[in-house]
This record gives sequence, C-alpha cells and structure tokens, in this order.
Amino acid sequence: MTPMFADFLKRLTQPEPAQMPDADARLALTALLVRIAKSDNEYAPAEKSRIDQITAKRYGLDSGGVKALRADAEQLEAEAPDTVRFTRAIKDAVPYDARLGVIEALWEVVLADGMRSDEENALLRLVTNLLGVTDTDSAMARQRIEERG
Repeated sequence: MTPMFADFLKRLTQPEPAQMPDADARLALTALLVRIAKSDNEYAPAEKSRIDQITAKRYGLDSGGVKALRADAEQLEAEAPDTVRFTRAIKDAVPYDARLGVIEALWEVVLADGMRSDEENALLRLVTNLLGVTDTDSAMARQRIEERG
C-alpha cells in the first residue's frame, strides 16, 4: 500500500473522522463509485465512462484530471478496507444532503451498462443503509436517474 493511501485510509477509518477536505471527499466518492461498478465482477467501459462523466461534472475536471482521479480511486478501492468501514467513515464526515448526491451517483454507475445485477443491488442497499440514507430516498434517487436516461 502506498503511503498516500495508507494515510488516507487511516484518516478515513479513525473513530472520529473529521470533515473531509475536498480532495479526500473526491477520492472517497470516486473509489465508492469504482467499488459499485466492480461489484458484479465486470468493470464495464460504460461504467468507467459514467464515473468519468460524474467526476467531471461534479468537480469541474478536465479529461486529464478525470482520468487521474479515477486511476487513484481504482488503486484506493483495491487497497481499501471492507465497504462497511469505508462507508461509515463517509457517513460520519459528509452531511446527509451530500450523501443523497452520493447515492444518485452510485445509481448512475449501476444503471450505466443497462443492467442491474444482484451484486450491484445488494451492495447499493448495503451502502445506502451504511450511509444513513433511507430506502425511500434511495428509490427516489434511482427514479430520478432512470428518468434522466
């Protein structure tokens, strides 16, 4: 594990995480998007593309910044602890409204390849619960994403 990611994971999983700096929040969200995309054991080009679109729009990044962020997130996701500790740390450090945005972004990735696998559904339900977002809010987020196409 690289020292940068080891330090990040230590901060993320400490008992009382502080409000995340923007760069850490970007990396954490993008790593969570990568994790949901990989949950069905197929990391499809459409999912990578959707992750790139989400991060470009959300953070105003150019194509180089988007690719660098996704590369860092892919490495972090591979080295990160289990999803439970990872998402609980995000819950503790990110306000509820921002967590709703995370759920919407996760739905965008899940729906990017036109298929919802049982693994993706299960992980999204777990993440929704661990982020403290209600099932109703998650369902409404999914509907908004489906309506946008």
